[in-house]
Amino acid sequence: MSNLRNSVRLIGHLGQNPETRTTTSGKKVASFSLATNETFIDANGQKVSETMWHSLIAWGKQADIAEKYLEKGKEICIDGKIATRNYVDKNGQKRYVTEIVIGEIYMVGSKEKKVA
Repeated sequence: MSNLRNSVRLIGHLGQNPETRTTTSGKKVASFSLATNETFIDANGQKVSETMWHSLIAWGKQADIAEKYLEKGKEICIDGKIATRNYVDKNGQKRYVTEIVIGEIYMVGSKEKKVA
């Protein structure tokens, strides 16, 4: 049960192609965003759809998969955990970033047709 303490599962569409780079220590990392949609009925009886954007980060094997198979608009499911980090920007301001570190990536949605 301890592995449920910081566990996230999201299904959504990629907001852009993954940006992949290699760290100075030689580890591959990919970063990209995922849009999830929620639809509900508001107090006036109107159907409302809201989109929430999530920052994702993938390391190692998951970064390789992201680089090879993922592209803007593709629907995926991810399992991961929430991580927060901070840094000082070029103006000397301390900034905080919350990301979802991917553990697993699952392809969902319809299969693309082969083009001969």
